[in-house]
Amino acid sequence: MPLSLASPVTSELLIRKSRFIACVQPVADRAAAQVIVARLRDLHPGAAHVCWALLAGGQSAANDDGEPSGTAGRPMLEVLRHQDLEGVLATVVRYFGGVKLGAGGLVRAYTDAVAQALRTAEKIPRIRQRMLRCEVPYALEGLLRREIDAAGGSLQEVSHAALVSVSFTVAESVADALVRRLKDACQGHIGWARESL
Repeated sequence: MPLSLASPVTSELLIRKSRFIACVQPVADRAAAQVIVARLRDLHPGAAHVCWALLAGGQSAANDDGEPSGTAGRPMLEVLRHQDLEGVLATVVRYFGGVKLGAGGLVRAYTDAVAQALRTAEKIPRIRQRMLRCEVPYALEGLLRREIDAAGGSLQEVSHAALVSVSFTVAESVADALVRRLKDACQGHIGWARESL
């Protein structure tokens, strides 16, 4: 089962005068990861490189940010894969110390920075979620909210028009049973978006 992190973890290494500041944190997708990387570049304008690796399903990627190809992002990605992580971003900010490390030295430095950060990480099971969308009459909104809450779901969007439209996420493992329960409880007065079923 893939794991994620309960919270961000960090480490810092000093190797032949170069400073490597690593952070591994949970992220939802590539867009969120790119925001974090951009913020790091702003926070560390004097850094030589801000390398990163993302494991997020079909959005996984690695970036060497000017380091020789394959010496930073890819090794960081392999550390994440080896630890069976998913939905995480690893970043390493490097301040160049004036001494070249060579390709092997760079691979070791970036790998060690990420691995050291992960030593203190609290890993948690990653639960696959499903997004559901439905509409109910106003009189059934309370029932719908209670059922979603009881199933451990999370409301994403609620809008009130002729009917109450609700978008929510729930663990994939309980989604089908929740849909059946709601159909029974609402006695035909619930409409589901096609992609929800």
